[in-house]
Amino acid sequence: MPYSVLMSVYEKEQPEFLMMAIDSILDQTEKTNNFVIVCDGPLNEKLDNVLRHYKNRYPDVFSILYLNKNMGLGIALNEGLKICKNELVARMDSDDISVPNRIELQMACFSQDKDLSVCGGYIAEFEESADCIVSIRTVPCANETILRWAKRRNPMNHMTVMFKKSSVISVGGYKQMDLAEDYYLWVRMLLAGNKMINLDNILVKARIGNGMYQRRGGIEYVKRIFHIQRAFFDIGFINRLEFYINVAIRTVNSLLPNSIRKKIYKNFLRINGKSI
Repeated sequence: MPYSVLMSVYEKEQPEFLMMAIDSILDQTEKTNNFVIVCDGPLNEKLDNVLRHYKNRYPDVFSILYLNKNMGLGIALNEGLKICKNELVARMDSDDISVPNRIELQMACFSQDKDLSVCGGYIAEFEESADCIVSIRTVPCANETILRWAKRRNPMNHMTVMFKKSSVISVGGYKQMDLAEDYYLWVRMLLAGNKMINLDNILVKARIGNGMYQRRGGIEYVKRIFHIQRAFFDIGFINRLEFYINVAIRTVNSLLPNSIRKKIYKNFLRINGKSI
């Protein structure tokens, strides 16, 4: 069963991280015949050289799409999705590492369940070396649990998902929702009756740092919280009480010092990497 890979990259990415991400897909036990990379605005020379290397080496596999200016993740992914050749599409971030059998595990799920629209899994988070895991982000596995969880937290790890192109397009694709394009997509797909599951396997090793916790703090992030929760309320996914509770909890967390917020994520929202 053929599948496409969809990745977006922008000028601040590290060339060595990008190469590791691409290589982790090329090293999959199930090979892709269509790797779509969207350049979200002009890149620097080093990144251009990386993409040129892979395009020259695998001309029939890689499709590189260049956007004239940085449009944001949602728009970039929508543009890339348009040129994905296959019905099954695997998302991949430009600085993460897929485990070698990630695609094989996901393809098996789609082969066994024709009603399945989205399949994701766990991520193992690391800071410097992918061999030194600091935390695991687990997610609910069953569709019913995913639906309940989504009212409070993002139920999917975006960089792990494989989805049916037609299912994503049927709900309008990605919408511009700063730092929550994927979350908003999952909610709309769930409301439309799409079946979603997560595997209880680590599918991707995800690169993190203090920047991850800083991005989840401050007044601007509080505004984003209100915006996404209001969107969920407007489409009937959460009720008014759920809206107020979600905004209140996330606002308090966002206004805490970064060091405390980091401890909350590591101690309450993640599994310690030392336990695996």
